[in-house]
Amino acid sequence: MTAGIRTLVHVVRHGEVHNPGRVLYGRLPGYGLSDLGEQMAQRVADALGDRDIVHLVASPLERAQQTAAPLGAALGLEVGSDERLLEAGNSFEGSTVGSDPRQLLRWEHLRRLGNPTRPSWGEAYSEIEARMLAAVHDASRAARGHEAVLVSHQLPIETLRRSIEGRRLWHNPRQRQCTLASVTTITLLDDEPVQLEYAEPARDLLAVAAPGAGT
Repeated sequence: MTAGIRTLVHVVRHGEVHNPGRVLYGRLPGYGLSDLGEQMAQRVADALGDRDIVHLVASPLERAQQTAAPLGAALGLEVGSDERLLEAGNSFEGSTVGSDPRQLLRWEHLRRLGNPTRPSWGEAYSEIEARMLAAVHDASRAARGHEAVLVSHQLPIETLRRSIEGRRLWHNPRQRQCTLASVTTITLLDDEPVQLEYAEPARDLLAVAAPGAGT
């Protein structure tokens, strides 16, 4: 690494959500953490609570704010809210196509799948990329020379990672490196990303997470 002001931005995915109906909830209100999700949030706090974090912001959705809360308490920081960290927009929101993919064969669903590289069924990857990069750069400036934490959702975090790595944004969802309560750490020198690291503080809890409990 060359000389420069070094800032770390930790991008955290929220913990497990209480979703017994296995609904693709997206941005719908009322989907908070399960008991296991609260344990995951505490694991994040345990992993990051002694670091030089001076800036803490989360998606306004309940599950992200709840995931950030234990870390905020540990650090003595108020949890901010940033709509740029929201889950990706998705026209299947409110349905159960994730738990029953056969529903995609219905014409009203099938006609949305014409362009997976955009994707045609939701917010464009390029739009997610732009807002997530902007949130990271603002966090880097707010925490300049220290560390910041952003709490977001799986697809926005994966899109951010791919952008920084110079990879194509469209991808197979099964190949995402972003488990529940995971931490993707971006090292920036003078606001330019130079390194990515990945950790799973709640790895041992993932085996008991319920299907449909995360996005």
